This record gives sequence, C-alpha cells and structure tokens, in this order.
Amino acid sequence: MKQALIKTEGLTKKFGSVLAVNNLNLEIKGGEIYGFLGPNGSGKTTTIRMLAGLLEPSAGRAFICGHDTVQEASPAKALTALVPDQPRLYGKLTAREFLALIAALYRMPPRVSRERADQLLALFELTGRADELLEGYSHGMRQKVVLAAALIHRPRVLLMDEPTVGLDPRSARLLKDVLQEMARLGAAIFISTHILEIAERLCHRVGILKEGQLIAQGSPAELRQEAKHAGESLEDVFLDLTASAEDAELIRSLEGRNDG
Repeated sequence: MKQALIKTEGLTKKFGSVLAVNNLNLEIKGGEIYGFLGPNGSGKTTTIRMLAGLLEPSAGRAFICGHDTVQEASPAKALTALVPDQPRLYGKLTAREFLALIAALYRMPPRVSRERADQLLALFELTGRADELLEGYSHGMRQKVVLAAALIHRPRVLLMDEPTVGLDPRSARLLKDVLQEMARLGAAIFISTHILEIAERLCHRVGILKEGQLIAQGSPAELRQEAKHAGESLEDVFLDLTASAEDAELIRSLEGRNDG
C-alpha cells in the first residue's frame, strides 16, 4: 500500500475573524495527481502555502512525507517543491544561473545540478536562451523557468498553484506529460487550477473547496455519479456544488422566463 505523502489533520487557518481554511482533512498518496478546485477566495492558495511551510496553521497539522510542516519544517521543505500562482524571479540572473542557485539551496552537488539543469532547459525548450537575463523573458518563458526550478531536485511532493497560466498549448501539454511521469515514478502532485478540463483529464482525484471547507472529494467519475451528473463534465458538477443560494435563485428565475 502506497504511503500518504501529503496529509492534513483538521488543518485550519484564520486571518483575524476570517476563517480561510476550516478543518481540512486530506490524504494524498505517492503516484497520485490531486486536483484542488474552488471559487476565488475559497482557501486554495492558503492551503498550499500551509503545505509548503510558508504559513503556520491556526489549528490542526500538515505532513509532507510524514514530516510535520511546522515541527519538522526543514526535512519537509527538502522533499517539496512549490510553483506559486505569482512566481518571482531574479531578473538580473540568467535561467542557467537561477537553476544553479535553486540547486545550491537544496545542496545538490554542482556536477549533478549542472546535468539536471541542462536536461530541464532542453525539456522546456529554453537551451538557446539559457544564458540570457530573465528580465528579458516573456511571462510564459518565466513560468517554464519556475517549473524547471521546481523539478531540479526531483521532489517527492510537488505543490502547484495555477501552473498553466501563461503557458502556450504546447507547453501546457508538455507540463501534463511531465506531471504524469512524476506520478508514475511515485511523486505526489497537488495542483490547484481554475481550468476544470485540466483537472478532469489529468487528476486521479479532485477535492472541491467552498468557503474554506472540503465539500466533495473523489475521482471525476465518482463526483459526477454522486452529484447525479452522469455523462456530464466536471464543470457541471463544480458549478452545481459551489453555486450560492443567490446563484441558484437567479438560475431559477432565468429558467422561469425561458419557460414563459
């Protein structure tokens, strides 16, 4: 039985009187790609930042490969990579220099890091511009550098917040192939996205968050069955589960007008 590489127990985060994440319980095993869905402001990014050790929970615990993200922050972070929704790069470094910096932070031997950087630069079609300053890169190219940096130390856990933003279709397909290969090799991948088609085609399971609470979880097929949307898309299930009372009333009123 595969080990749970990501686990939360009653994970909760408050910002003043605002309850951003409420009693979240997750368990994601090696080899699994887990999609994390929810409307804006539902707590997805806050959850990812707690898993990455960038935010301390108000209550509950999070574990990466069995390491508490607060009490054992260093070993947890060493096994994790984060692709944030708004990555920041050092514009005065080249892509190759930036990858070398990240590899050094993970204490990779220089020879190994250079070889790995060359592989990733080639994979993301950046070799020809690897020695140019990052400040001259397009948004999509910067995103590919961030992805390469996340993968350079071969993390056991990969946390991704809207990773396809700014990627062209070819690069998005390449990312999908890379994530599937990582999962095949035993990594756990936690991906937050607004693009439901990606979640439906890529993820083994998805969790739907609403107002900080996990309201549904399972494979896309299981969620469609539970929500009585058999044969329909994950988008239909998502919209049905996350609709507010105001949304539902508006839809009913529009349907009433159409019937008339």
